[in-house]
Amino acid sequence: MFIQTEPTANTARMKFLPGIAVLSSGTVDFHDVESSARSPLAQRLFAIEGVTGVYLDPVSITLTKSNDKDWQMLKPIVLGAIMDHFTAGQSVILDQTGVEAVAEELIEDEDVDPKITAMLKDLIDTRIKPAVVQDGGDIKYRGFKGGMVLLEIVGSTFGNMTGIKNMLRHYVPEVEGVVDYRDAMPKPGLDTEEGRTIRRLLDEHINPQVANHGGHIALVDVQDDTVYIRLEGGCQGCGMADVTLKQGVAKEIQAVVPMISKVLDVTDHAGGANPYYQPGKGGTSAF
Repeated sequence: MFIQTEPTANTARMKFLPGIAVLSSGTVDFHDVESSARSPLAQRLFAIEGVTGVYLDPVSITLTKSNDKDWQMLKPIVLGAIMDHFTAGQSVILDQTGVEAVAEELIEDEDVDPKITAMLKDLIDTRIKPAVVQDGGDIKYRGFKGGMVLLEIVGSTFGNMTGIKNMLRHYVPEVEGVVDYRDAMPKPGLDTEEGRTIRRLLDEHINPQVANHGGHIALVDVQDDTVYIRLEGGCQGCGMADVTLKQGVAKEIQAVVPMISKVLDVTDHAGGANPYYQPGKGGTSAF
């Protein structure tokens, strides 16, 4: 069995191509060992000290390593683990059908023109995805609803949202914007005056600044006097995230909406694939 390796633009990530099918279709992204319970391959790879993320697609396995490990040391161990897995004939995903069905689920308006869906998927798969993958990120079409293209976004892709929107609107005039599909789920707190004000602050003032570092800050919800946000792209896993939020974002939110007393960071910082600053303390922070 001959396994090829391919570096990515993100030096913390390395692609391994075993020369045989990994998944029959779709993609699966594991950010930690707990999330990989249904993948014997991912669990075997997480057992290697220094492996912090496993991303599977039909032809390759992309691993993310911690900053204190070197690929020259990790590669022989990873290659041996991948070879042992496939030689033993073990499954990659224990319930692969179920995983892929979730990955392929679309969120569409009932009256959306199938031609629009087909064109958006083609543009994303053939023009946008190759570029963002080369830059260490990933992107997947998840639907078209209310004029918004819903995307599944990974890593540094958040820094390219404006360019992605402009390209899609150029070919599909019906597109009004693009958004991560998680931010399109119904949340009553976002439809309040406070929620709309905070979203405008993020969209028009804060995110254009953090985009310079490949980052993005998403408004998850607003409940009573508490704002929940998620850091993405270059902000995810960033060791300076706590300082940035305390000294910057939280104060700006409280300036426009004085009733807010807490801003909670619900980011999975351990899953950060391309942090702008060296990963440090992660978890949930309150300001």
